Amino acid sequence: MTTPVVDLRSVIKSYPGTPVLDGIDLAVDEGQFVSVIGPSGCGKSTLFALLAGLEPADSGTVLTPRCAYMPQKDLLFPWRSILGNTTLGLEVQGVSRSDAEARARALFPVFGLDGVEDSSPAALSGGMRQRAALLRTVVQDRDVLLLDEPFGALDSLTRTSMQDWLQEVWQQYRWTVLMITHDIREAVLLSDRVVVLSPRPARVVADLTIDLPRPRPVETTTTPEFAAYERRLLEALHLGRSSDTRRRGTR
Repeated sequence: MTTPVVDLRSVIKSYPGTPVLDGIDLAVDEGQFVSVIGPSGCGKSTLFALLAGLEPADSGTVLTPRCAYMPQKDLLFPWRSILGNTTLGLEVQGVSRSDAEARARALFPVFGLDGVEDSSPAALSGGMRQRAALLRTVVQDRDVLLLDEPFGALDSLTRTSMQDWLQEVWQQYRWTVLMITHDIREAVLLSDRVVVLSPRPARVVADLTIDLPRPRPVETTTTPEFAAYERRLLEALHLGRSSDTRRRGTR
């Protein structure tokens, strides 16, 4: 039996007057790609803040190694080059600029950014900016990557291209990834497991293993097996909403 690299047990979190997480249990093994879906405002980003060590839990146990956190927006600094942006996390950790640049440059070809090291963020497309933001996250060499809707702001074609690319590099490096998404199709396409949260205060209402062969080209989304997973996740989301309505009605 393997020891999970991320292990949350009975985690509760509230803000003044607002309960957010209501006893979250979640374990993630090394090398797994796990997506987290749920209604808007249910507490997904709060969950990631706890995992990243940015917030404490009110109660329960949060066991996680050092995480690298990629927020929804790329947050590239316009006054720094793409190379300068990708080294920022390392520099904050105390790595010398020359060493940070060497480590980041080695990943530019892998991330499809070769040749744009000296460009400004404004010169890049949305997809390339997201690649730069992910490179900035990955180069920190943390044990777990937390991706908060990394492709949410992209148009449909660019998003599909980025999903294909992320699958390819993930299969090469096998990072441990937790990803927030509102896109059920994206969750099924990319993930080993999909965790479904109820409306706030959030509970885990489903934890579905995606048993589809990899790699998963876009054509996979048209198969009956893929559609069955989408249907099960939609049912879990609906069940979570119904359960939340009943909980509110008993208060």
